[in-house]
Amino acid sequence: MQKKKNEILIAIKENIISNLKSYVIIIIIFTAGIFFGVMFINQTNSKEEINQYINTYIDETKTIQNGDYFLELRQDLRDNIILVFLLWFAGTTIIGLPIVFGIIIFRGFSLGITIASCVYVLGKVKGIIFIFITIFLQNIIFIPAIIFLGVSSIRLYMSIIKDRRKENIKISILRHFIISIIVLVAMILSSIIKIEISYRMLVGLIKYF
Repeated sequence: MQKKKNEILIAIKENIISNLKSYVIIIIIFTAGIFFGVMFINQTNSKEEINQYINTYIDETKTIQNGDYFLELRQDLRDNIILVFLLWFAGTTIIGLPIVFGIIIFRGFSLGITIASCVYVLGKVKGIIFIFITIFLQNIIFIPAIIFLGVSSIRLYMSIIKDRRKENIKISILRHFIISIIVLVAMILSSIIKIEISYRMLVGLIKYF
């Protein structure tokens, strides 16, 4: 068991080293999205809409008795499956790489907006606690997964550009497909953490916000 774990860690390390430039590119794009999201909230004049959005979410959660966790899980799984499919499909086409970048920067932008909105409405202390409960836990898996898939898309693109042989294209697309399946499993785990851990914690602690 320990040997298998070490082999996995070594494989991950080798993957990062061999695709370091791609990882840097994807991380920069995702981070830029977060930055733009935070700046958007800081610069917007629609402060009342931000306040209403967060407070409405809190009020809706307060009204939950037992909570329809299965429905929430199903919706989140659907969103993540669609996201992985879009990234996979865009990554299999040469012209789709800008779409991959666009999706990643948009996800970063959305995360930045959410973080900035929570801090603005709830204050620093409550906002950070709220972010930890609702965002942080599932994103421990979600963010590395989306970065990993983004890097796989770049790798596929570069592989096809360098070698246009039919056999190479088939192997590269198959590898990208396998990575997409692994990422999909990670996304499913992220959804389970979000609903079964984060959401249940939020329902129990929402009265303090």
